[in-house]
Amino acid sequence: MSEERIIELEIRQAYQEDLIQVLNGIVTDQQKQISKLEETCKLLHDKIKSLALAERNPAPIDERPPHY
Repeated sequence: MSEERIIELEIRQAYQEDLIQVLNGIVTDQQKQISKLEETCKLLHDKIKSLALAERNPAPIDERPPHY
C-alpha cells in the first residue's frame, strides 16, 4: 500500500469515529426524550383511567358530611 493510501484510510477512520460519537450523542438524547414521552403517556393513561372510573361512580352532590 502506498503512503497516500494509508493516510487517506486513517483520515477516513478519524471522520468515521467522530461521526459515530456524534450519532451516539443523538441516539442518547433521543432515548431520553422517548423515556420522558413514555412517562408522560403513562401519566395521561392513568389520569384518563381515573377520570373514566370517576365518571362511572360519581360522588353524590348533596351527600351529607360524615359529622352530621
